[in-house]
Amino acid sequence: MGKQSSRPFLMTRNLHPEVQESPIHFLKKNIISNEFFYIRNHFPYPNIHQGNFEVTIEGNVMYPYHFHLAQLRQLPSVTIDLVLECAGNKRSKFSPKVHGEQWEDGAIHQGSWRGVPLKDLLAITGIGQGAKEVLFTGHDMGEKGKSPHASFSRSLPIEKALHPDTIIAYECNGKEIPYKHGAPIRLIVPGWYAMASVKWLKSIAVINHRFDGPFQTDDYVYYPHQNSKEDSFPVTKINVNSTIQKPLNYSKLKRGENLVRGIAWSGNGPISKIEISYDNGVTWEKAIKEKNGVTSFYAWESWTYLWNIDKPGEYVILSKATDSTGSQPLEPFWNQKGYGYNAVHRTHVKVE
Repeated sequence: MGKQSSRPFLMTRNLHPEVQESPIHFLKKNIISNEFFYIRNHFPYPNIHQGNFEVTIEGNVMYPYHFHLAQLRQLPSVTIDLVLECAGNKRSKFSPKVHGEQWEDGAIHQGSWRGVPLKDLLAITGIGQGAKEVLFTGHDMGEKGKSPHASFSRSLPIEKALHPDTIIAYECNGKEIPYKHGAPIRLIVPGWYAMASVKWLKSIAVINHRFDGPFQTDDYVYYPHQNSKEDSFPVTKINVNSTIQKPLNYSKLKRGENLVRGIAWSGNGPISKIEISYDNGVTWEKAIKEKNGVTSFYAWESWTYLWNIDKPGEYVILSKATDSTGSQPLEPFWNQKGYGYNAVHRTHVKVE
């Protein structure tokens, strides 16, 4: 019998459609290999023939165009290291509980994406007057609400679509994008939750109105009141956040020095500091950022903290990240669909 692998694997959250979570607590590298890339699908996998694949740009443009994959590969490209986080990451931590995939901490991935800036493609097609949004439609489709043949479609404001870091990607981590993650072409929107980065990209349309598809105006919307849709607003940028990777929750530790490590990230720019508390937030001490070779504006920060504890007992270790807009709150912003959880991370331990 051959030697079995000791590596952790994805945790299944749903089978139809497939939803799987990354073992984020066990991963030490800052670029996560594709085999540990979490999976979030809304529909069954589409049937795609990559040999002669193309994406269409149409709508309010001067020169509608069909870009073949081979053409995209010949255009000037950029490579961006970035976090892709499901908007429902950490949903299981909300109280009261909310419906949806009960993610823990692993609906997140950091990878190196290569592709063509969307603005370069739109420069080729030209943009007509009055353009307000750019609509992206994937090949994946299925039943949604009353529609038996709904496609996954999302739009971006024209300003975000034209941002130089919004790209039409064809590689992830130096290889072709894996089929389960949107091959052969995927939209990548750095700094926004991953629902914006439409997979299996089929068509792009410049439009003069606000798109109101179900994945834009029903799902991926913050509803802050339990029994009302008042004061709702769209899910866009990734909230400042952190995760303690070590020690694991409810671990037993020995007295003396113990290493605490984790990651921190934000869609609003670089992390300015990470702090640790083990007295329920009365006092905070700075963690140390690691030099990890990833310097992208959109990448997470790896950090460590050496905790010297001599008194036995039960403790809750808190981690709090801060970016240019503020710090993680002590309590989450509760919303009906469980998006954007970013309260300080809590890990319970017992020191013996």
